[in-house]
Amino acid sequence: MNNKLSTSASIAIGFMLFALFFGAGNLIFPAQLGQYSGDHVWTASFGFLITGVGLPLLGILAIGFSGSKNLQELSSRVHPLYGLSFTILLYLTIGPFFAAPRTGTVAFEVGIASFVPDGSQSIALLIFTLIFFAIAYFFSAYPGKLVNNVGKIMAPILVFLLVSLLLVVIFKPMGPIGSPHESYETNAFINGFLEGYNTMDALASLVFGIIVIQAIRSFGVTEKRKIFTEIAKSGLVAIILLAVIYVGIAYLGATSTSVLELFDNGGPVLSGTAGYYFGTFGQILLAIVITLACLTTAIGLITANAEYFHTLLPRISYKTLVMFFSVITFIFANFGLTNIITFSLPVLMFLYPLAMVIMILTFASPFFNHKQSVYVATVGITFIISIFDGVKALYQSLGFEDAGAFQPIITFFNKYLPLSSEGLGWILPALVVMIITSIIARTRQTAQ
Repeated sequence: MNNKLSTSASIAIGFMLFALFFGAGNLIFPAQLGQYSGDHVWTASFGFLITGVGLPLLGILAIGFSGSKNLQELSSRVHPLYGLSFTILLYLTIGPFFAAPRTGTVAFEVGIASFVPDGSQSIALLIFTLIFFAIAYFFSAYPGKLVNNVGKIMAPILVFLLVSLLLVVIFKPMGPIGSPHESYETNAFINGFLEGYNTMDALASLVFGIIVIQAIRSFGVTEKRKIFTEIAKSGLVAIILLAVIYVGIAYLGATSTSVLELFDNGGPVLSGTAGYYFGTFGQILLAIVITLACLTTAIGLITANAEYFHTLLPRISYKTLVMFFSVITFIFANFGLTNIITFSLPVLMFLYPLAMVIMILTFASPFFNHKQSVYVATVGITFIISIFDGVKALYQSLGFEDAGAFQPIITFFNKYLPLSSEGLGWILPALVVMIITSIIARTRQTAQ
């Protein structure tokens, strides 16, 4: 039995974790953040790294620290029904509703859109995603080593291309860093923090954590404390790689506005930058690699959803579920990348606080003797506030000036809850409730 992993094994698992998080779709968000934050890019990037890199690491560590066999078991500490509902919504969010459709639209935006006339974008997207998700269905229905091998090849090539592009940008930027967009002039950190939600990596980390633990166990490490230590070591490798790439791409976006226009999403920024430095050949090469990387990500997400829901609905065959999720993903992909990002925000404003609270409670759990009452109270207050944050984000995404019948409650929260207007009003109430209920739980335990 091994007490710890070798350095090479820790690095190998760290690269595996990096590959799990490193969906090509994530590249578009730091690029867009850079364009909009301008000379506030470093402040915005710091906020982005907390939610886009720090929280995924925290999620992985939480799964390892908890000793739970999966996310549903961990979230069922609140209540079994909550655990089931939260896990289903999380899988659908990182699967057919948002993250999986995004793989097809990102591949289209980066690889195909620049070569298609404006009037033919919709039909081109339809044809491209039909082929894209048909291939994803085939490999998801008949999984094999080919997908893993392609992923292992494509991820290093994509990283090499990006690093080459970023080095050129650093030594020969397209232009000076631009001025910040209005929304980033005074709230660059908060906007960067919330932009990190879009990566969805913190949500995915609660699923990926089990994969990492299984990899560590395969090396003979079985003691809970040692597993947690090895997760931390491997996690550091992954987040350092992610952080360097994210900051580099944000800088790329910040220096691009004098040459490229301000885009609604980061896809055209990457494509335009590749074309600027390396011409059509660079665009085509980047398009091929990102398309293949997106394809392997899509296959992984469709497979994960089909496997999970097959455990819930064993009477429905795995292949039937693969077909169902492939079709749903294809349909949502044709709403376009900008719409997918816009409509995912209300869901993420609701889900992310709940995920963060579960992570925090997991580490604090020994202090309050794992009492369910602390989980229920803390998640309950977060749930209530997050619902209204999600509703507010939904109305804003639809272009409404206020949230209709919900506006009085939202106005009340904005007035009395710190950071509520920025979408972070849940933080203080959740911490206060957790501390108070934890003290009560410990006091009652001592009294008994």
